[in-house]
Amino acid sequence: YEVFVRSFKDNNGDGQGDLKGLISKLDYLNDGKSSTKTDLGVTGLWLMPIHQSPSYHGYDVTDYRTVEQDYGTNADFKTLITEAHKRGIKVIIDYVMNHTSSQHPWFTASTNPLDPKRNWYVWQNPKPLMTGPWGQTVWYPLNASNYYAIFWSGMPDLNYTTPEVKTEMFDVARFWLQDMNVDGFRLDAVKYVIENGTTLQDTPETIAFWKDFSTFYKTAKTDAYAIGEAWSSTSIAKQYVNGNALDNCFEFDMASAIVAASNSGNTTALKSQIDTVMASYPFLQFGSFLTNHDMNRVMDQLGNSTSKAKLASSLLLTLPGVPYIYYGEEIGMNGSGVDENKRTPLQWTSTAQAGFTTGTPWRPVNSDYKTKNITTQKGDATSLWNNYRKLISIRNSEAALRRGNYQSVSASTTSVVAFLRQYGDENVLVISNTSSGAVSNVLLNLTQGGIIPGPYQLLELQGVDQLPLTIDNTGGFSNLSIAQIPAQSTLIYKLNSTLTGVESQLGASNTVVYPVPTNKELFIKYSNVITGLVHYKITDLIGAERMSSSFMATSQVVQHSLSCETLPSGVYLLTIEYNGTTEVSRIIVQK
Repeated sequence: YEVFVRSFKDNNGDGQGDLKGLISKLDYLNDGKSSTKTDLGVTGLWLMPIHQSPSYHGYDVTDYRTVEQDYGTNADFKTLITEAHKRGIKVIIDYVMNHTSSQHPWFTASTNPLDPKRNWYVWQNPKPLMTGPWGQTVWYPLNASNYYAIFWSGMPDLNYTTPEVKTEMFDVARFWLQDMNVDGFRLDAVKYVIENGTTLQDTPETIAFWKDFSTFYKTAKTDAYAIGEAWSSTSIAKQYVNGNALDNCFEFDMASAIVAASNSGNTTALKSQIDTVMASYPFLQFGSFLTNHDMNRVMDQLGNSTSKAKLASSLLLTLPGVPYIYYGEEIGMNGSGVDENKRTPLQWTSTAQAGFTTGTPWRPVNSDYKTKNITTQKGDATSLWNNYRKLISIRNSEAALRRGNYQSVSASTTSVVAFLRQYGDENVLVISNTSSGAVSNVLLNLTQGGIIPGPYQLLELQGVDQLPLTIDNTGGFSNLSIAQIPAQSTLIYKLNSTLTGVESQLGASNTVVYPVPTNKELFIKYSNVITGLVHYKITDLIGAERMSSSFMATSQVVQHSLSCETLPSGVYLLTIEYNGTTEVSRIIVQK
């Protein structure tokens, strides 16, 4: 959940949100109690910049080790971390490493050519004859020389070819991870860290820098997490994750595809983009979202349609990736144009100043707060807020939606996108109708799905609907008919096997396959006495044989192992033939 602290909740009446205000509302995000339905249930919190800065937004830092005075103190931040962790919420902070404020003492010192900090920034004379990636001015005159700033004159770029700069900025990261106990970082503008001549973005030196940083922060805190903002196409953004670089990058192309499909009612481009994303990153190592603080809010992009907003949120929270929700998105807040309009105070209630402050807010609250606010929507079971809460609850309870594989399911109409999420023995089928009208008799097909063959019951997780489903010997299904899918709505089905017995799958051998094998061995346990030849075959999901073997059983086999060392990570089908009986199980290899 992305929070702009200045606009979240004001504690002291000065019209500006602060850390104490955020702490007072943590129970809204997650109260730590699974039985309640008054919180959203989010498990991660991303704070936009909280370092000392002269601007309202904080992306121009003057002191990296001190909390912005408008927000509180370092002690307040430590309290926030403690209280968030009590509720099962991890906290990451915006870390702006590419540039500082022009008011930072480092930059002030660097304006003197003889100062040791001179090389902490990029100075050249005469002024280079080049502009930035989008045609902007990047060289600014000062004191008979020129300094480099890719965004604007108030945010000069740091010079990471100077070793002391890298050492200091890495130590700042260590400070926040170890001394302040933060869980990780959202890294701003990762594309621009190190220039190479006239190439100002995505240089090999920049990619190498983030790999070094990844090694550093994992050493400083083994479970630290970092996600980069590489506002580019998937083909470029993936470079910042692959090869042991950052944990995640934001997937801007997928965000656009979700919003476009929700608007157009056509899912062709969305399906293609999901396939591209799944093939581009290490498994599930990307951040999914709809919009963020730099973009027109999603409600504006969707023409103020609540049904489209529900559809987009359903796709966001069921598709692969680590989903991010921009504050206020859960109630459909509006905001477009200048950045300040996209970052207005959160609308808590229908009372004065939307319950954000008792004073005058730093930015006027949106005029629709009396009808569009959290309190009102909490009381409406059909509201966008309750749609978000329910979806987050389902995601939190279903490991397949959080950690599962993705398989596209073909549909008989382009307005429907369907897919299967699988994790261990869990299978969740998601079907979304993006059109403005209901669709009837939609046929779904999945071949080589990797599901254990047999009879199943489809249980709709948002309602009471149930459907029978037979998984065939390919591990998939054909011509599953969905009688009707309402306009711009999503059905989420969990596959429940109707087979009896815990260990028995298809045959008398009563095989139990460990759901997550080790890197090298797959363990199989038998609960019946078997004698004679047992034959194994492992195939991938398109039917290609990957390995086979046999062994002669002469007494009860407690456990038998197969080497999986040569199998890449993925989902496979294991076929066991014994005494005229064939048994098929789905296995997952994770390395």
